[in-house]
Amino acid sequence: MTSIQPARLILQADGTPYSDTYDDVYHSAHGGPEQARHVFLGGNNLPERWQNRERFVIFETGFGLGLNFLATWAAWQDNPARCRRLHFLSVEKHPFQVADLARAHAAWPEFAGQATELRRLWPPLVPGMHRLEFGGGHCVLTLIFGDATGKLRQLNAAADAFYLDGFSPARNPELWSREFCRTLARLAAPGATLATWSVAGHLRQSLADAEFDTEKRPGFAGKRQMLTGRYRSRRPARFKIPDERSAVIIGAGLAGSTIAERLAARGWQITLFDHRPAPGQGASGNLAGVLRPQPSIDDNRLAQLSRAGFLATRALLRRLSPAARWQECGVLQLARDAAHAAVQQRTVKMLAPPADYLDFLDRDQASARLGWSLTTGGWWFPGGGWVQPSTLCQAALNTWPQRITVRFATRIASLRHDGRVWQACGPAGDVLAEAPRLIVATGAETGSFAELAHLPLQAARGQVTYLPAGRLPDLPLVVCRQGYVTPAINGWHACGASFCNGDLDDALRQDEHFENLQRLEAMLPGTSRVIDPTSAFDGRVGFRSISPDRLPIVGELPVTPGLYCALGYGARGLVWSALMAELLACQLEGEPPPCERPLADAVSPARFIDPTSSRAVVR
Repeated sequence: MTSIQPARLILQADGTPYSDTYDDVYHSAHGGPEQARHVFLGGNNLPERWQNRERFVIFETGFGLGLNFLATWAAWQDNPARCRRLHFLSVEKHPFQVADLARAHAAWPEFAGQATELRRLWPPLVPGMHRLEFGGGHCVLTLIFGDATGKLRQLNAAADAFYLDGFSPARNPELWSREFCRTLARLAAPGATLATWSVAGHLRQSLADAEFDTEKRPGFAGKRQMLTGRYRSRRPARFKIPDERSAVIIGAGLAGSTIAERLAARGWQITLFDHRPAPGQGASGNLAGVLRPQPSIDDNRLAQLSRAGFLATRALLRRLSPAARWQECGVLQLARDAAHAAVQQRTVKMLAPPADYLDFLDRDQASARLGWSLTTGGWWFPGGGWVQPSTLCQAALNTWPQRITVRFATRIASLRHDGRVWQACGPAGDVLAEAPRLIVATGAETGSFAELAHLPLQAARGQVTYLPAGRLPDLPLVVCRQGYVTPAINGWHACGASFCNGDLDDALRQDEHFENLQRLEAMLPGTSRVIDPTSAFDGRVGFRSISPDRLPIVGELPVTPGLYCALGYGARGLVWSALMAELLACQLEGEPPPCERPLADAVSPARFIDPTSSRAVVR
């Protein structure tokens, strides 16, 4: 993870925001909102071009203080003929802290409502893509924090309009280079337009070489000219809007419930099946789960995905609260030993994350925060916490009751494709529902479907021990160390969990309760003196669905068009569910995805197919 260096807000004597990093201003001194409307909206013929469209996608270079987005959102909101769904993607190498945004936004009272909402949802300043939803989810802002030249190569989208608003070519040449213009062409939808205040000759030539026809127009205020352009290539559209929005989903755990919510939010009609009597009764049925990312010193794929997933789930929980029950109490992940503590500390030093996302606490600091004498320090995740998974499942399904039909206590025994639609069949072979798309999200119970038998999934038993609140002192936060223990929830602490690969016995075992108590003692020294390991304990057994690389398997299955899966969430169902649901919904809708292409490829079912033989392989 390349650490994000926040921008520093400097206001010139006339109030114009200025960057000392690039020695340039963020917008004209003669009225920022007017410049945004004249150059970027007017230069792209907006709002006219998005009117009565199903979807419109804008890509911006240089989010800055968010002025262009605020002006665009306001224009979209005020337009009765606006497109049904507006995507605004913007890349920013040096984002602002929210306090600086508040200072700058005070100069634009006409956007006060929008600016307040933007700051309320402003993400932690960590690399990657951050998706924020406004206007009931119909105006979607995707912030891409990091270097634009690298991030754009990883973006899989098609833009209808470009706002080229980086700092001047002399100060920030990489955002105006020939290679960058070629990247814009790769991202251009048929008939895409662009607008910028720069009319530099080398830029016009680079855009022409990238198949953009450009013309100069009158500029704004003291600038005599600006530039507009249109993509002339006749390359066909890569991302098509679906003709029919209906799907069958099998499985009402975290995976299936969140996918149903994301598709229903886009207007899909969903029929959802589960053989249990209520949602979240399988692996999602534990009293509580832990929500935290998994950093690594090399910021590998797992770390990047878990960071994006953690933030996506937290955003979903905030939208669905209080129906989705959770507490952002923080998570303390203790080191295993002194050597591991050194690795944790070195990771934080190297990645340099913001303290509101990740910090390292030494033993004394960790002990003081927890109120318990500990043997080691560890990672501190202030935004982490515990979640009651079944309430998240129920809240997701309740969000769109008119679009989600749930059929519980109904077992789907087989799948069938009749050449037109996918059919979900009962034990007697009768068709219970059909749709052009069918999504399997059945966790560890997927093996019964022949169409998914090639996926290298394993089931792993996990037993959680429940301890009455009085058996432990009050815990203000979640503690992890090769296991976990939560604060008291409904009068119980959840402590776990065992891991038995391939074991499908669902009976509670005393020896696994004992293992969980040993984990608890390793986390909280002294608990073994107050808890009798021979006592009778309550608990729960669940079964995790695990892939060989410990990453989810999400997307359309190769050689079976219309059949999708969301599997292999393992012990990280809370971390994966919201991000994977949004990713799958975007794939079905042809929308810009919520994560970079290498991360989407890392969870694709196609990674288990040998391209030379079409046989399943484990990679």
